Amino acid sequence: MNPWALLLGLAPTLLALLTASGLISAAETSMTAASRGRMHQLERDGDRAAARVNRMMADQENMIGAILLSNNVINILATAITTAVLSGMGEYGVAVATVIMTVLIVVFSEILPKTLAITRPESVARFLSLPTWWVVRVFGPLARAAQWIVRQTLRPFGINLSMETDVLAAHEEIRGAVEYHHAEGVVESRDRRMLGGVLDLSEMDVAEVMVHRKLVEMLDVGLPPRELVRQALDCGHSRLPLWRDDPENIVGVLHVRDLVKVMAQTDANLDTLDVMALARKPWFTPETTKLKDQLNAFLKKRNHFALVVDEYGGLQGVVALEDILEEIVGEIDDEHDAAVEGVKVQPDGWIETAGTVTVRDLNRALDWDLPDDQAVTIAGLLIQEAEAIPEEGETFHFFHHRFEVLRRRRNQITELRISPRLDADGGWIESG
Repeated sequence: MNPWALLLGLAPTLLALLTASGLISAAETSMTAASRGRMHQLERDGDRAAARVNRMMADQENMIGAILLSNNVINILATAITTAVLSGMGEYGVAVATVIMTVLIVVFSEILPKTLAITRPESVARFLSLPTWWVVRVFGPLARAAQWIVRQTLRPFGINLSMETDVLAAHEEIRGAVEYHHAEGVVESRDRRMLGGVLDLSEMDVAEVMVHRKLVEMLDVGLPPRELVRQALDCGHSRLPLWRDDPENIVGVLHVRDLVKVMAQTDANLDTLDVMALARKPWFTPETTKLKDQLNAFLKKRNHFALVVDEYGGLQGVVALEDILEEIVGEIDDEHDAAVEGVKVQPDGWIETAGTVTVRDLNRALDWDLPDDQAVTIAGLLIQEAEAIPEEGETFHFFHHRFEVLRRRRNQITELRISPRLDADGGWIESG
C-alpha cells in the first residue's frame, strides 16, 4: 500500500495526538505564567476552575512532571506512527518523517499553543484546568517515580532539588514586579515606595529606624515636679522616658496626656505632684528585633512606644509605632514637623543636611537611590565609604554625588553638603 495514502488515512489520529500535545503545552505555559494572586482571588470569589489550578500549583513539581511526561508520550507516539508508515518509502522514509513531525510538533504543538497561552494565561489555565487535572491524576505517579530517579542520580553530586518557595525569593519577585510596573508607568513612585516599605519590614531591624539616644528627650525624675512638668510640656513629644541617677537607668515612661489629665481634673499643686505615680512601666526591646515583629508586638500590646537596648542591656534609642509606619507611607508630618527635618535645598540645587538624617528619608524626600543597607544615617554612609571620619572641608565622590563635610563635632559629622546626581554628560545637575 502507498505510504502516503496510509499516512493520509491516519491523519485524524495524528491530528488528535498533535491537538492533545498542543493543549498540554498550553496548559503548562498558562499554569506557570498565571498570576498566583489573581487565581487566589478568583478562588475566593467561588471560581471552581481557579480552585483546581491552585490545588495543582500547590504541588508544582508533580504537576509539571506529569505534564511533561504526558506531552512526551504523545509526541513520541505520533512520531513513531509517522516513522513506521513512511519507512516503506525506503532509505529516505525516516528522514522525511523526522522533518514532517519536527515541523508539526514545534509549530503546532509548541510555539502556537504556548504563544496563545502566554497572552492570556489566567483564562487559558482555567479553561484547561479540568483536562490538566486528569492528566496529573494519570501521569502523576509516573512523574513522581521519574523525579525520585533524578534525585537519586544527582544526590552523589551534592545537588538537592526542591521547589519549595523561599520567602526572600518571593519578596524579591514581588519587588521586581513593582519595579517593572513602575518603569512602565503603571505604579506611581509613592505607591512603589509604600509597597517596598511593606516588604522591607521583615528584613529591617528596629535599630535602623529608632531615634538614637543622643536625640531622645528624657526627663530626670530627680528634678523638682514643677520643672519636670515644664520640660514635659515644652518638649513637643507625647511620651518621655524618665531616668533616675543615670540616663541609662530608665525607670518609667511619662505620657504627657496622663500629666495634662491629672492637672486638669485635680488642680494639683505642681510642687507636690508625684510624677512617678503617673509613669508607665518601660518596655524594652532588643535592637535586633525585626520591624514586622515589633509592629505586631505594638498592635498586640496596644503600646506604641518602646526603648531599644543592645545585647548588654545598654540604651540605644527609642522606637515608636509612627517610626515603623513611616517606613511604609513615608514621613508623617504634623503641624510641628518640617517636611524632612534637617534637610535644606539650596538655590543651586545642592542639599545641606544634618548628619543624623537617615538615608531612607533622604532618598524618599529627593527621589534618590543612595544605598541604605549598610548605614542608617547619611553621616554613617559617608564614614563607611570613606573608611575614616572625615575632617571639615573634605569632599568625596560616591554613588554619583559629591559629599562635602561642613561641620564635625568630636567624632561626629553633624552637617554635610551633597550635590545633585551627575547628569548623562558627567556634569553636576544645577537647579534654576
